[in-house]
Amino acid sequence: MDLSKVKLIVTDLDGTLLNSNHEVSDLFFELFSEIKKHDIIFTAASGRPLYSMVEKLEKIKDEIIIVAENGGLAIKEGNTLLSTAMQRENLNSITSILDNLPEAHPVYCTKDRAFTSSKNPELLKLLAEFYKNYESINSVEEIKKPVYKVAIYHEISTEQFLYPHLKHLENDFKVKVSANHWVDISEMNANKGHAVQLIQEEHNISYEETLIFGDYNNDLEMLKRAHFSYAMENAHPLVKETANFSTKSNDNFGVESILQQMLQLKQA
Repeated sequence: MDLSKVKLIVTDLDGTLLNSNHEVSDLFFELFSEIKKHDIIFTAASGRPLYSMVEKLEKIKDEIIIVAENGGLAIKEGNTLLSTAMQRENLNSITSILDNLPEAHPVYCTKDRAFTSSKNPELLKLLAEFYKNYESINSVEEIKKPVYKVAIYHEISTEQFLYPHLKHLENDFKVKVSANHWVDISEMNANKGHAVQLIQEEHNISYEETLIFGDYNNDLEMLKRAHFSYAMENAHPLVKETANFSTKSNDNFGVESILQQMLQLKQA
């Protein structure tokens, strides 16, 4: 097997395709122009909301598949491919648990907007980058649109201070430490791996023909869907253990370097 066989590319954004300044490189957009010539399907899969992903990938948003909210929502050319919102009773039960964790600061994510009752100043700074379309609320009952994910912020470490109190939910929900300060909760089928599987089945693309990049635990399911699964140098230890290959960090063009190798093999 070699990279010349790849028909589907999937990449996470933060910590993977985006550098530490949350930017997509000019080099990536140059490579994307070449990728299109080989009829390869390109998918961006992130825990970010749809509107934030569209902003980062504005130049190519109509030419790719966008998997947002950790796989809860997938869009292609404005059409919804996948939508797995949380059931209301599940949302209410999770909220009850979070109400008893004073260091937990939940953000409720809908397709077009995020909602939070937290007044934590550090969280509100982060919302300006990740959830620009956010509103302050007093109660989850004020949210009338479907919620795809509850993203929970902790000032120091979600893995150390929040995840142990939420781990018991894993029998019924996807509970993912998605970054140092974040843990995400969604319905069981709302994960990146499920979204990638649907794309593979729709386009008759195999495990051996799929190339995937990731850096954190919300990428684990999708990394298992590809022979060419790459962990970033800056990845979480579990991601490095799960992926079949590794590449340089997000600040050292780790995704771009593998894409260059793939294109060289395809052009040979």
